[in-house]
Amino acid sequence: MSSTTYFLVFHLQKKSKCSATRKQFLKSKLLMKAASMLVSETEQCRCERERTLKESVPPLSLSGLSAQQLQELCKDLHRKIDTVDEARYDLEVKVDKNKKEIQTLLQKIGEMKGSMTRTKLKRVKKSADDMLGALTESKISSKADFKANLKTVKKEEEKKEEVTDWRKNVEAMSGMEGRKKLFAAGL
Repeated sequence: MSSTTYFLVFHLQKKSKCSATRKQFLKSKLLMKAASMLVSETEQCRCERERTLKESVPPLSLSGLSAQQLQELCKDLHRKIDTVDEARYDLEVKVDKNKKEIQTLLQKIGEMKGSMTRTKLKRVKKSADDMLGALTESKISSKADFKANLKTVKKEEEKKEEVTDWRKNVEAMSGMEGRKKLFAAGL
């Protein structure tokens, strides 16, 4: 082995100079720093939001105003709300339009790269006869005349019992005569 390859192998096998406890200590320090930065960032966002609200919406002084002045103030606030709502709606439409444009551009990039995902088709097994039959017209004409090839089935008529008047039957079976007939029929 030459000295350069020995040096490279030895250099790759070297362990890091940091011990496990040192790594753990540095990791905990980084996590603590990240947590403090996150807290300061959320506080900064809150302060910025309050500042922008104070600039755009000054505090209202309602003391000493008459009913007419309060109505004018309400009308003015409604006009401001409408303008802000229109601006919000316009921004939402612009964002949606930009999202759609980004999506179409991503699709075009995919098409240009040739990395389109194709839907997987289900494999259908066909015999050679089926494939040839699909190409010939004889198969098509036989499919159109499929009713002629069906077997005819004759239905047997069921025997219908005669329906008698139930009142006559009740009169015949009532009293001792009816019980004699039932007794005689049972024997």
